[in-house]
Parts: sequence; structure tokens; C-alpha cells
Amino acid sequence: MIPTDYTSQGLHHFLLLIESLPRGCVISMQQQQRRQSHRRMTARPAPRAQEPRTDEGGDGDFFERLSAIQRKQECMQHLDYTQSVGDASGTRPPQTIGSGDKLKMSYAELLLLYEDVLYTLIHRTGVPAPTHVTDQDEMLRYLKKVFKLDEGDYEAMMQRVIEAKVPVCSLKVTVVEARNLLAKDANGFSDPYCMLGITLGQTMRETEEKKERKFSFRKKKDKIEKRSSLREALPAKYLQVTGVKSNTLNPVWNESYVFDLDDIHSDQLHLDIWDHDDEVSVVEACKTLNQISGFKGMGRYFKQIVKSARTNGAGGSQEENDDFLGCLDIPVSEIPVEGFDNWFKLEPRSSSSRVQGDCHLILKLTMSQRGTELSKKMSGVRIHELLLKQLLEIENPNFQEDHNSWSGKLSKHAMTILSHHAMQVDLSPQQKAAIEWQAYSKHHQFRSVDYGFLLQLLEDLDQTLELNILIKEQEESLGDSFVLFVDYSWELLQRMRHIFPFNIPVALKQLELMLRCLLKIYSMKAFEVVCPLHNQLHVDIATVVKKSTAEWFGKMCDNFKPKIKSDLTMQIKLVQQVDTVCSELRKNHNHYNQIFVSAVKIDYFSITYQQLEKLVADDVLALMKELSVAMEEERSKMTQQMGEMLFELYLSLKELKQLKELLPLKDSKHLALTNFHDWFQMSINKWLQIVYEKSCERITKALMVDQLDPVDALSKHSSSAVDVVTCFTQIKSFWLQLAWPDPMGAFVFVTKITDDICNAAVMYSEMVRQKADDQKKITQQLCIALNNIEHVHTYTWNLPKELDWQGVEAALEQLCGLEGKQQVQRALGTQLQSIDAGMQRQSNYMINQLVEKMVIDLRKYIQHISLSPDSIQPDDAVAPLMKFLDDNLIILSEWLVKKNLSRILIALWKLLLDLFVEELAANIGMSAEFYERFHFTLETLVVFFHAEGQGLALDNLQNDQYKALKEELRLNKCSTKKLIEHSYQTKIRQQKSTESSPYGMLCIKCHYEAAESKLCIDVLHATNLIALDANGLSDPFVIIELAPLHLFPGAKSQRTQVKNKTLHPIFDEQFNFTVTREQCNNSIACIHFTVMDHDWLSTNDFAGEAVLQLQEVHGVHKTAVAREVKNISPVFLKLTHPEPSVMKPIMKMLEGRTDDREAQDFVKKMKELEMSPE
Repeated sequence: MIPTDYTSQGLHHFLLLIESLPRGCVISMQQQQRRQSHRRMTARPAPRAQEPRTDEGGDGDFFERLSAIQRKQECMQHLDYTQSVGDASGTRPPQTIGSGDKLKMSYAELLLLYEDVLYTLIHRTGVPAPTHVTDQDEMLRYLKKVFKLDEGDYEAMMQRVIEAKVPVCSLKVTVVEARNLLAKDANGFSDPYCMLGITLGQTMRETEEKKERKFSFRKKKDKIEKRSSLREALPAKYLQVTGVKSNTLNPVWNESYVFDLDDIHSDQLHLDIWDHDDEVSVVEACKTLNQISGFKGMGRYFKQIVKSARTNGAGGSQEENDDFLGCLDIPVSEIPVEGFDNWFKLEPRSSSSRVQGDCHLILKLTMSQRGTELSKKMSGVRIHELLLKQLLEIENPNFQEDHNSWSGKLSKHAMTILSHHAMQVDLSPQQKAAIEWQAYSKHHQFRSVDYGFLLQLLEDLDQTLELNILIKEQEESLGDSFVLFVDYSWELLQRMRHIFPFNIPVALKQLELMLRCLLKIYSMKAFEVVCPLHNQLHVDIATVVKKSTAEWFGKMCDNFKPKIKSDLTMQIKLVQQVDTVCSELRKNHNHYNQIFVSAVKIDYFSITYQQLEKLVADDVLALMKELSVAMEEERSKMTQQMGEMLFELYLSLKELKQLKELLPLKDSKHLALTNFHDWFQMSINKWLQIVYEKSCERITKALMVDQLDPVDALSKHSSSAVDVVTCFTQIKSFWLQLAWPDPMGAFVFVTKITDDICNAAVMYSEMVRQKADDQKKITQQLCIALNNIEHVHTYTWNLPKELDWQGVEAALEQLCGLEGKQQVQRALGTQLQSIDAGMQRQSNYMINQLVEKMVIDLRKYIQHISLSPDSIQPDDAVAPLMKFLDDNLIILSEWLVKKNLSRILIALWKLLLDLFVEELAANIGMSAEFYERFHFTLETLVVFFHAEGQGLALDNLQNDQYKALKEELRLNKCSTKKLIEHSYQTKIRQQKSTESSPYGMLCIKCHYEAAESKLCIDVLHATNLIALDANGLSDPFVIIELAPLHLFPGAKSQRTQVKNKTLHPIFDEQFNFTVTREQCNNSIACIHFTVMDHDWLSTNDFAGEAVLQLQEVHGVHKTAVAREVKNISPVFLKLTHPEPSVMKPIMKMLEGRTDDREAQDFVKKMKELEMSPE
């Protein structure tokens, strides 16, 4: 017995789901209801406890459960494919695993970091970006929000920063390249180089005049007033010169220099580009020249350096000058915090200078000798990372209820701090990209960050990172961030079903982006360098997926573990497991697999299917082996419930196996469930026996309660027929869903199922016939009973198609050849013939019973026709019979289906014809009016049964029996002479037929001499006569006479001599008869030749006869000439015997006319010649 708190999720859970859905399994609910329904279906909890069945249950319940089992997989598939998809803005479970406390610093660390950030704000420099916050007070309020220090510490830190050493500002200049320079050499090129340095600023007045200008590019040669600071000696280190690029107008230098700044508000960068024309190194000149004084402007100063270089190199005799190519003046105060990375247009030094082209410079402000405690303890890279982590704590607050991932976007306050700090600690783009990735990726592990943002960080890092720039500490930190993120991703993948629910598009999108992040990391060169021992991505993902799948399967099995272990409860557990696995795999394929394939080119479905299929197969095989052993040892008996569960388990496994069609071809081979049907061979046999027994029980009960009333207004069969067909349909569905793959096993099973259906159908037809035997008259119930048999018979006749015999034939033919196909055809054909014969027998029995119920009344009304006086009209005589038929056929036509009505009408028609023949046999030699009444009745019945095409077809009505009866009536109305003439007409027709004769041939010559009214007949010979004597021969002679006798009164017969012991006699005798031409022209007039075998001791034996119409005799229509008579060709007449079907009725009619001498003489003559039919 199943415990009350345990039921089958497979069938019972399916029934519970069906109850919650409208017809057609279409889910139509509001959004919140959809989510709740999805959560229920995703978790698939065990259904509520139901009362255990204490017995095997009724057959009705049995087939309802069987039908539910068969529908379960289809509906579960529908649910898996149509489960509502959550709103894109809907919630999803959080994916963080760690604790945010790990990100927090100690209070002492916060103080130091706060000092460093405050120092950064106090010493801000550079042009702020439009998005930056310039209000110092606002920034200080933001810092309080970020660090949350004690109030006293804010003032202390401010005082400490104010008193701290001021940082040294510097300008980092990278001369990248120039383009489209002016050609100064004869070859059309130049040999350009750059000279650059920091010049002192302008006066306050000039500054006011040009304060609106972003860039201070000189348009002409400006006069700069001498300042006291420039009167001093200027060290050569303030000047830098690039290398010379020969023969080019588009030089590329990529040379960087750092200049200390005295006054960031007034200093400016000056750059000249010159064409090098001698071998003297200007660079060396700059290095050897200690000082220069008294110049009036940077242009003249730069020129003096060049002259000095030439003088030192050529003894002062060289007067040549380098050619000027352009210059730039960029005020340091106009450089943004983020720096410049721009192309600058070259300017002339005077109105007479001609220049062209642009120069690409990268300008970046930076600071050194920062006076904070933290700067003394750690690098600027490390401080910046700590700062970003602290800002992320505030910028990405604790999760809200919607659990949506943070986009990673920082506030303008945070961006202001980070930009200035990065500038002041001189972070390169590579370092900034690495720090951002490290901080965000670690923060993501505790507070979710959008994977699209993380992927962009990885893209930026990959594009900017140059490993040779990073120090070992930075490489290790970067490697740690990769490892932490990857390990964290593996943890999320293991909990993917919860972290990334398949019905929430936002979650699935995050899963895809996470996989793309992993793909990006594994494809980065930096990852290979800092994490050299990693596996390939597909190996790691496959490992995690397998581990996750195994854990999921184990937990799922634990959830379904029964409290009381038995064969039945273990089967129920397996059904639940397999159904849940199928549902999981469908979700994997429909939702997760396409994400894995698209993002990382990994077939997620294939990995999970192969693993789950193997786990399920191992569990099922172990149980089936144990069950088979128990059954063989009779320790366990196949109960109905066990049979149901095994069938359900089989269907679930079949569904699981069919999912392999979704696998790539290479992965669909050698699966554990390939031949799982072999495990169920014994169980299915026993299960089929249970199905047959339950079918018989259901049929019996259905008939017991059946009142033989139609099931509805449009039907003509009752409830029991519906139950039987429904039962058979469910068995058919069982077989089709079984889809047994082994051809030989399928043949055995389909033979068994067909035989069971046949036996059940025949049993039902016998029982319904017995139930109808109680009806004494033709009633509705009797008709319904007959229709029930036909309804079931019609279904069984379609069994070859319903049970897919053709598929079994094709499979066995492929396995065993044509012999296998023929074996199926013989076996199944025999079964079909058997059921057809059995049900036809019952139907015919009932039809005969129906017809027999009318025999007495029909005979009475036919006798009424027979006894009616000749004076009565035929209509009046037949009226009672027609009324009786009409009354009964109204019932039959109303309640019988068309096929049964036709069969009843055919049987009734045969009965009527038999009764007519019976009545005519009892009344021989009656008057012509008597036979006319019966002829009228016969034709009236034909019209009645045909019913203008709605009843029997005329071909069925006008059958041979009808034709013989009609002919008999026609002949009975004829006179004796007409009957005798009819007999000779038959002989003439028989003579003219082309059929060969086994009785031999008679050769004659005949002509008519009109002048003498003489008919001359020459009997020449006969051939191939039949042997009538014991010696194998005959003693033949021929009798010649004119017939019919009433046309030739006084004409006597003549005969030839007897020819002894021969079958080929030669007579060669002539006979003459006197007849008129008028007599010869009668179409019935003929010469009758009778060949007899002469016997001395007994009567002569009849050997055959032949006739020749007198109209065909030469000379009858045209007078014969003597010459023509000699040339008349002989005539060969075939010998025949009279047709019994014609002669018997005629002889019978004539024999009955005892008062007619002519009739009696003809009968006597026929008997003497032994011409009556054998």
C-alpha cells in the first residue's frame, strides 16, 4: 500500500496541473499569477497527499488513468514550452554569494584614504570636464557621505592637508607625429625634428585680453616683454629635442618628455619644428650650452641654440640656418584634467613665414612629492584602487527589492574625484583600465554589477593593456582579479537554475554576458601571462556544468525519496525523477543551450543530456533487474498499480530517449538508454494481460448498465458500444505510445494486442446478442443491439491502420526480408479474418432473428394473396402485406444504421422470394389471374424495397432468384402451346450458342422443294458421340421429327438405321416431310434430331439432340434449282442436352396441367426420350 503522504508526481501531479489549466492547456493569467504559476511548475513540488487505493480499482478508473498517463507527457511538454516568460523588467534572484563586509576598511585606513582624497581636492589643477563638480563645498559634503567619519576628524584632516607639503606639478608631453609638413629639401621632403620647452607666462594684462581663448596658438611673431625670472640663466634641461626623421613630411616620433612647472596658471608649452640641414647635433648643442641670457622671446632663444650648435660644430664659419617648419604655443592652464590627445595646427613665427601641417601631441598634467601619509606607504595605483572600491560602496548601495544588476555608472562627484586623483598620481590608461576591472570585478562578487558593463571593462583592458608597463605587484593583482572572477562565475553557474531563471529574460541576458566575460578573459593574452596554468574554457565550463548537474540530480532524487520503500514506491520515485529530468532538459534546450552556443560555442544541452541520461538509466536498470528477479522467483506479483507505474515509467523513458534527437549526431551514439525497452520485456507482457482482463471487465459492466438506448439524438448505438470502442482506442493509444523499437518484439506484442481486441470484440457481440434475445418483436432496442455490433465491428476492421500493421511489416521486412513481411501478413490477416467471421456470425444471427420475427405474419399475408378470388384487384390483394412491411420497416429505417438496414432488407427480400416460391409450389396449375396477382405483388415489392434509390439497389433486388421466380410466373401465365414453344426456343438458342459440346456433332444436308412442298433431309453421319454401353461404344440411331407438333399436325417422326458399336456412325440416309412454306416460315418451326443408343434388353439411352430452324433450310425463302441442290453444303449441328434450369419449370408446369391432354402428351414424350433434366 502506498503511504498517504506519498503519491506519483508523474500522473497525479499531471492531474493537479490539468485542474489548474483551462481546456487545451493554455495558460491565461495575469502577470503576477503567471509568475506564481511558473514558480510552482519550476519547482514541481510533490502534490498534495491523496488517499491510497486499497484495491486495484474499477476498470473505468483503470482506463481513465491509462488515458491520463498517455496524455501526461504531451501536456508536460506543452507546459514546459508555454510557461509564462517573466517581464523584462521583472525581478530575479540575487546572484551575490559573498558578504559585503569583506570590502570595508578599518577606520584608521579610512582616515588615511580620506586625507589622500582631500589632498587631491585641495590641489586640484587642470581644466575640469563639463561633467565634473567644481564647487569645493559640494565635493566636501560628498566626501563626508562617502567616508562617514567622526565630525572632529573632518576638521583635523582638513588642517593636516592644508599644512602638508604642496605637490610638484609637471607636464608630460608625448610628441607622437606630424603630418603634411612643408617640403624644404630639393628632393621634395624634409628632415624634421622638434624642439620643445616650457616658456614663462604672459602678463596679467595679456592674460585678461586672451582669457576667453582655449588654446594660445601664436598667429604671428609676438614680442614678449622681458621678465625678471627670464633674466636669470636658463638651464639646458628645460629644453628637449626629438630625433631627426629623414626624408619625410609625415614624421613619427613617439617620444615623451616631462617638464616641471613653476606657475601652472601662466606657464605654457612651446614647440618648434625644424628641417635639419647639417650634421651638427642640435640635441648635443642643447646639452652643452649651459646658459643664455638677454634674449627677447622664445623664438630668438631657440634660434640662438641652433646657431651655437653650428658654431661649436663648424668653427664658426657656417652661416647656414635650419629651415623653420612651424611652431605651437599651448598654455598649461588650458590643459584638461584628463589631458590632451589631439592634433594641433602648426603656426608661423611671423607673417612672412610659410608653414603647413599638424602635430599630434599627448599632454598630461601630473604631480609628484604628494604630502600625504598614504602616498608614503603605497603606490598611487594601490591608493587609486582603494579609492574606487570605497566609492563603489556608496555608489552601488545595498540591494533593493528588484535585485537588478547595477549598470556601473558613477555619479559626477565620484568621477570628479577619480579623474583628479588619477591625474595627480600619474596613472596611465592601462593602469586605469586594470584598476577599474579589478575594483568592479571584486565589488561584483558582493553587490551585483551588470555583466555588460564588466564586459566593456574587459574590452577596454584588452585594448589598452601592455604587460611590460605593469610591475610585478600589478600583474599579481590583475591575476588575482581574473581568478576571483572566474571562480565566482563557476559558483554562479553551479547555481544557474536559481541565479538565472529561464523565464526571466533579464536573467538570461546576464547569463549570456557573464559567459561572454569568461570567453573574453580566456582569450586575453594578459590572462595567459598572469594565469599560465589555466585550462581551456570549454573544459572548465564542462566540468562546472557536470558538477552542477550531478548536484541538481542528487538533490532532486532526495526530494522524491519515499518514506516507505517498496517496489511500487520506488517505481513512483523513478517516474518522478524521469519526468523532472525531461522537463529540465527541455528547459535546457529551449533557453540555456542557445545562450551557451551563442556565447561560448558550447553545447550545454548535450553535456547535461548525456550526464542525466546516464544517471537515470543506472537507477532504472537497477530497479528493473531487481523487479525481474523478484517476479521470476515469484517474490513479487505484477499488480495493476505496478503495471500502471511501469507503463508510465516506460513512456517517461521514451520521452527522455526521444530528446536525443536534439543532440549533435556525434553525441547521439552509445547512449545508456539505447535499448532500454529490453528491460521492460517481461513487464509489458504481464501488463498486456492486465489490460485485457480490465477490458473484459469493463465490457461486462458496460453491458450490465446499458439499456440499449441511443447515446444521443444523432447516434444509433448505445453506451456500451461507446465504452468498448473507447476501451479499444485507449489500448491502441497504449500501443502507439509504446512504439516498441524491436521488430520481432513489436510483432509479438501487436499480435497479442490484436488477438485481445478480437476476443474482446467477439465476446461483446455475443453478450449484446444474448441481451437482445429477450425482445419478442422488432423494437428499437433490438435495432440498437445490432448497431452496437456493427459499431464495434467497424472499429475492429480498421485495426491494421489503427495499430500500424504496415509499420510492423516494413520493420520485419527490413530485418528478415520478404519472408518476415509475409509472416506478419499471414498472422495478422488470420486474426482479422477470425474477428470478422466471429462478428459477422453474431450479426447474421441477429439479422436472421429479426427476419424470423416476421415470418409468420409474412406467410399469412402471402397466403391471403394466394387465396384471394380472381375477381379481386391485385392492389387490394397485396395491401395487407405492404402495410405490414411498411409498419416494420419504419422502425428498422429509423433505428438501424444504413449498413444494417441494407443487410436486413436483403435478408427480408430473400425471405419474401422463398415464401413466394413456397406458395407457388403449393399451388400448381392455378389460373392466370392467380399468377398475375403474384407477379404484381413481386413488382410492387421491388419498387417498395428500392425506395427510389434510398433502399436496396436494383441489382440486389433483381437477383437470380428473382429472375427465376419472375420467369416462372410469366410461364405459368402461358398456355400449353406457348410453354412447348418456349422449350423449343430454348433449344434453338442453345443450338446457336458458340459454346462447344461434349456430346458430339451431327452432319446433315437439307433443302426445301417448294413445288412439291417437300422437305428433304439427308442424315449423313455423326462424330464423337458419347459412349453409353459397357464396351465403351454405342449403337446409335437418329430420330427426325418436325416440332413443335402442334404446328405440324399429322406429321410423324422418322428414324435412321441403328449403327452398332460405334461413336462415329455413318448413316447416309434421306428423309422427306410434307410441309408448306407458311409452316416453314414460323420462327419456332424446326427439325428436331434426337440421337439415341439402341438397347435390346432395356429402354434406349439418350445421347443428345440438335435442332435446325426451318427458316434456315435452303429453298424456304427462295426456290431451289436442281443444280444448286447438288451443291448444298452439309450442316454440322452440335449435340446438346436440355438445360435443366429451363426444362424443369416447364415440365413441372405442364405436368401439373392434368386436364390438358397436349401438356400430358408432351410430358410423356419427354419422359420416354429421357429428356427430363438429370
